[in-house]
Amino acid sequence: MSARNRFDDFADRLAAAAAAKKAALEKFKSQPGLDDPAVQERIAQQKAADEARAARQAERKAAREAEAARLEAERQARIVRERAEQEEKARAAREAEWRARTAQADMTARAATRAAEKKARAIAMVTEQKALQEARAAARKARQR
Repeated sequence: MSARNRFDDFADRLAAAAAAKKAALEKFKSQPGLDDPAVQERIAQQKAADEARAARQAERKAAREAEAARLEAERQARIVRERAEQEEKARAAREAEWRARTAQADMTARAATRAAEKKARAIAMVTEQKALQEARAAARKARQR
């Protein structure tokens, strides 16, 4: 049975349409107004839910900002720590270079001292040998006379 066959004539269709409009209007009018306690309660609940949602959003935003601040603080601390490590490495390198130069200078000074002592011993030995040779020559001359 189709929808057209349900209504026999045009007047029935008009009456049905009017009845449907009247039923929709009655349904709308039967709904409680804004001054109804149930509606007020529902509005209050919606408002409380909105406020709670806003509070949760604010809390999440604050948490994100706190996390961003924490990460930034960690990044700054890492930068400071890396700079301190670099400065310490540079200081250690300077100190090692200074020690190496000092050690080189000490080695050079010792080598120069050893060379001077060796030269002095050689001169002393040559002088002693000449003195012995002269003493033998003098002893020979003394025997010959």
